Amino acid sequence: MRNGFAVASQHADMDWPHDPDGEEGSEGRRKYGHAVIAKKVDEEEDFPLDRDEFVDEYGDDPIRLDYERVVSLREIFEGVDQREFADFVDFHKAVGRAMRENGYWFYEGADQFVDGEA
Repeated sequence: MRNGFAVASQHADMDWPHDPDGEEGSEGRRKYGHAVIAKKVDEEEDFPLDRDEFVDEYGDDPIRLDYERVVSLREIFEGVDQREFADFVDFHKAVGRAMRENGYWFYEGADQFVDGEA
């Protein structure tokens, strides 16, 4: 177990459409999980955002969870029950909740900042 979660499997044999860190190593350093997902959303233009349309467009994109694990965005969104997001905050709360509940959250100490009411 790492950070209280069972390790999610990495799909090393999956043929990703692109390197999750990009040619520049993700702007000089790796970006993980939620930060990578958030970069796919335009806060000004994409809301309200439909979950299924978002997954149709980005579902096969690789999301690096930590320095060892990469999963598809689709895999993360299997745990997102909400169908539509009114704004960026609404989106973040739903995605963050699903990531924590399903073992995709790498941040140590995250439980100290979450009261379960998100």
